[in-house]
This record gives sequence, C-alpha cells and structure tokens, in this order.
Amino acid sequence: MSTHAKRERLLLADLLEAAGPEALTLCDGWKTRDLAAHVVVRERRADAAGGLLVGVLKARLERVQTEFAAKPYEELIQLIRTGPPRFSPMALKQIDEAANTVEFFVHAEDVRRAQPDWSRRELNPVFADVLWSNVEKTARLVGRRSPVGLVLRRPDGRTAVAHKGTPVVTVTGEPAELLLFAYGRQSAADVQVEGDQAAVERVRKAELGM
Repeated sequence: MSTHAKRERLLLADLLEAAGPEALTLCDGWKTRDLAAHVVVRERRADAAGGLLVGVLKARLERVQTEFAAKPYEELIQLIRTGPPRFSPMALKQIDEAANTVEFFVHAEDVRRAQPDWSRRELNPVFADVLWSNVEKTARLVGRRSPVGLVLRRPDGRTAVAHKGTPVVTVTGEPAELLLFAYGRQSAADVQVEGDQAAVERVRKAELGM
C-alpha cells in the first residue's frame, strides 16, 4: 500500500521536474535546483545532513549541498523518485512516513506556490488529519520564536497553542494551511489571522518553523 510519504515524494519530484531547475521556490534564496539538492542530501548524506540541526556542521552541509546542486538536474529528480539507499534508516516504511510526509508536502508547496498560476490542492480528510496531527505535535517547537501568543485553529474549532504570551494572535485555516503558516510560509498560507494589528504584523514577519 502506498504511504503518504511515498505519494508526496512522487508529487514533489513531478513538480520539480515540471518547473525546471531555475524556477523560484518559497525557500528564501533557493531555486528548484537548490531545493532538489537539499532533499537528496538530507536522505542520502547523513554525514552532512546533521548540519540541519547542528550549527558546527552547517558549513559542511552547505558545501555538500552545493556539490549536489551542480549535478545534472535530471539525476537529482531521479534520486528523489527512487528514494534513499536500501541500507538507509529512511528506507524503512515507518521512518519514511514519520520523517518525510510533512517534509515532502511542505516542499511540494514551496514549488507549487512560488509559481504565478498555482492553485490549492484538494486534500482528502484522512491526509488532512495527518497534517493536523503534525501541527498538534510540533506547534510549540515551530512557534517557539513567535514574538506574541500564537494559537492555530481549524474551522471546526480544534486548536493548538504554538506560543504562550500576550497579546494573542489566532490563525484559522485548514490543516494544510496552518501547517504551512507554522513552518514559516506565512505569506503563502490561505488563513485568517485575527488579533491586535501590530501583533498580527509581527507574527506574519516572524521566523517560524524548524
């Protein structure tokens, strides 16, 4: 049975392929070639991917990622489609699902929403709930740098507190949109943001996300 991560992986590869190597993305300073290199390095070069979390390894990550970005774009797309090597922990279905479902969804939207003619995906309720579960689990982490109180709310009223504080800003939207907002794509997320106007502006400009 296809997993959410596998489906999002193939969709991301298709979007990157269709956009070409020099298209803009929502990742500041990255074109599609850079994003593709990031995805490949993250799951194929554990010796460098640690730079995503450990500051002293960041320079090595950037160097390796630059090397991969110089490879033929078609090769990068194929590496994304085929996934990590068989001996990689990320090749295990459970780890792939946990580590990559949201990663690939967000990056697919990074490609899609950077294009002038983009349109929202219609997500099935099961996948929407998967994304909401991630919002609930990671809200405090991704919202830790919010300069004000931040609450994420689904249209049905379910909420996740991303940051405690005052004044409070409440962001309402579907799970996919809340996820994108919380992961630092505030300007591209289709949400309603309520609260003191100055606080709203601060949240919209804040460095949210991992």
